[in-house]
Amino acid sequence: MALKHLIAVIHGPNINILGSREIGIYGTGTMSDINSRLETVAQKNGFKIETFQSNSEGGIIDYIQQCAGRVDGIVINPGAYTHTSIAIRDAISGIAIPAVEVHLSNIYKREEFRKHSFIAPVCIGQISGFDGFSYEAGLLALLEHLGK
Repeated sequence: MALKHLIAVIHGPNINILGSREIGIYGTGTMSDINSRLETVAQKNGFKIETFQSNSEGGIIDYIQQCAGRVDGIVINPGAYTHTSIAIRDAISGIAIPAVEVHLSNIYKREEFRKHSFIAPVCIGQISGFDGFSYEAGLLALLEHLGK
């Protein structure tokens, strides 16, 4: 199948308030900062990104379903839905598009409930703990998987 050269970047709940929320955990970078860096990385590799953010589980599921047949891959930070949403997991699994799960913080160094991901088993990989660079590393890993 020919590449469409489009990657969807999905930001889950509370990513829209990065830069002012729990700075000790998430740093001072904003969602806009992350998106700008991702656009640069994608462009250097001949791709475009389309970004989406929702605080709503249903909104994220609807967007994932809209990606079917339209994008080459997904970089997703499901936020707290990582640990609770079988529905997001099923949406990713249902569209059969390669996805990489990313997290700003190292979820394995945090509360016990954050150490389980419903999303990771249906993704090609997971990257966490590198602040905004987690997204860039996830995008680069996805592009490598796609064979650019």
